[in-house]
Amino acid sequence: MTLFGRIAKIAVAAGIPLAWSNWVLPRLNLELRGRTAANAGFATGYALVFGGRPNWLSARGLGYGLASAGVVAAGYGAAVAIPAVRERLGGFADRAPDIPLDEWVAVHIPIGTVYSEELIFRATLNPLLDNVFGSCGGALVGAATFGLWHVRPARAAGDNVAATIAATAAGGLVFDLLRRRTDSAIAPALLHFALNVGGALAPHLAAARSPSS
Repeated sequence: MTLFGRIAKIAVAAGIPLAWSNWVLPRLNLELRGRTAANAGFATGYALVFGGRPNWLSARGLGYGLASAGVVAAGYGAAVAIPAVRERLGGFADRAPDIPLDEWVAVHIPIGTVYSEELIFRATLNPLLDNVFGSCGGALVGAATFGLWHVRPARAAGDNVAATIAATAAGGLVFDLLRRRTDSAIAPALLHFALNVGGALAPHLAAARSPSS
């Protein structure tokens, strides 16, 4: 394939997820369960079309992922244990979706978010970007694309869009570093899961432990 052809393929491969997250999915007007199923289906089809290679069963990836998740869990535990941080953290308890917390943690985070995003980005798009832009350029373009994937969700949640793009792009760089280190999407998936589940559970634990609860 010529350089022009490779760049064209990359443009399509990067544009499709952005169109899905920021234009197509919102216009389907699905409730949360429908969005989770749609995201997982889209991610699976995207990986099949563009040759995704998640390598979910990598022992090295599992080791790195569990270690990273453990660090995150310890950090959330410390935040809940420190009174000043716990009080501030408890203020975010009301930001959870209007569904049972156990469903959010057991279904929507692992399937609708972690599986879908790691399969699209770390398992599929980022390796394609590496082939065209090299490791450094691929990491930066992949992180930027991952950040832009969150534009519409940030608006829907009422969050600062620029801050959301910056934060998720930074997260994308860390996730991609794990993918490169292990040649697997399971390591960033476990870290991603720990971050999101901790973000869902820690405010509720903090609110339950606050003196006013």
